[in-house]
Amino acid sequence: MAKNRIFVRSCEQPGLSGITNLVLMRALARLILKLMGWNIYTRVSIDYPKSVFIMAPHTSNMDFFVGRLAFYMYGVRPKILIKKEAFTPMMGPLLRWLGGVPVDRGSSQKTVKKVTEEFDRHKEFHLLITPEGTRQRVNKWKRGFYFIALQAKVPIFLGFLDYRRKEGGVGKMIIPSGDFDADFRIIEDFYRDKHARHPDKFNLSGTS
Repeated sequence: MAKNRIFVRSCEQPGLSGITNLVLMRALARLILKLMGWNIYTRVSIDYPKSVFIMAPHTSNMDFFVGRLAFYMYGVRPKILIKKEAFTPMMGPLLRWLGGVPVDRGSSQKTVKKVTEEFDRHKEFHLLITPEGTRQRVNKWKRGFYFIALQAKVPIFLGFLDYRRKEGGVGKMIIPSGDFDADFRIIEDFYRDKHARHPDKFNLSGTS
């Protein structure tokens, strides 16, 4: 299948100066990734106003750096979920500028409801989640990303970083069917041949 290079819009409509900045950021991000030896591409169109992106494998801080550059290259600033306690008067403005959305990590139901409301409030909204939830090896993936996408009626894009091949991007799109087990088998099959920076920390066994 052809490798499409289709760029999505930012979550916020920029003015003229904002558009110029986006163009410059895309070009700079593309250059840095090239110098680092990364080939970033998409195999599906990601030109949707609202979506959930999941990224895996996630075993290193480098994942965030490379992934952030890839999103700059795409021209999108995804939102990320951060525990509400981190939004102190000093840190709150910075975290929101970085795309942070405060959530109650102690209640998955409240998180799904809160984030679904955020999707409803915005014309454009892209959420980035790492289902492993940590850089350490886990026995089960968190399934919140799936139910957020299901409730918000948005597609799930499967983002990846393959350190062995030095490739990354978005390789597949899933429309949640409501049958989690069947859909997760598709997700698991997609990530089965992806190589983490620290392979011993990457696991696909089930979900929580």
